[in-house]
Amino acid sequence: MKLSKYIDHTMLKADASIESIKKLCAEAIDYDFKSVCVNPCNIALCKELLKGSDVLICTVIGFPLGQMTIDSKVFEAKDAILKGAQEVDMVLNIGRLKDHDLAYVTNEIKQVKQACGNITLKVIIETCLLTDEDKVNACNCILEAGADFVKTSTGFSTAGASFEDVALFKKTVGEKCYIKAAGGVRSHEDMLKMIELGANRIGTSSGTKLIEKGE
Repeated sequence: MKLSKYIDHTMLKADASIESIKKLCAEAIDYDFKSVCVNPCNIALCKELLKGSDVLICTVIGFPLGQMTIDSKVFEAKDAILKGAQEVDMVLNIGRLKDHDLAYVTNEIKQVKQACGNITLKVIIETCLLTDEDKVNACNCILEAGADFVKTSTGFSTAGASFEDVALFKKTVGEKCYIKAAGGVRSHEDMLKMIELGANRIGTSSGTKLIEKGE
């Protein structure tokens, strides 16, 4: 697969301007990235800007804390898809995961996946807040619920993706679901290493630099 197609070109800052979203979409087209990843309020704008391209629109729900109710996450997912989102990245309920309430976590993911239907659902587990046991439990909940990806991080907590986490994900999920490494992937070499370890997608706000430095 073309290296640029691993990249979800990301702009999720609270102060993201219209101009920054326009720049994001223009770069995504120029560099032939897989998607842009934006907050829900920017979906409609991205739909207009990306018209005629094969760049997907990805959005986030339950972001960045994951502490919303299941009903609110389901609504967010449905609303985002109605507005034009083609992929959804949700934050699971990290507190419930750490409490070992795995039935709650699985049910939450399952309900959001049902709302998404054929739309790709990536589940952010925020690895920097978890033990390895938590990470494995999260992966198993994701598999049971039928989501498409396990994703490392929001990029808004204490750390992002690590090689060790991607390797642990791959060992746990195998070929049963995909892996997205997000947060802190800022060099071409790190991106290649993440892919080698099993990452199928890279979430980054530095996509242009990752590609340019490899050329």
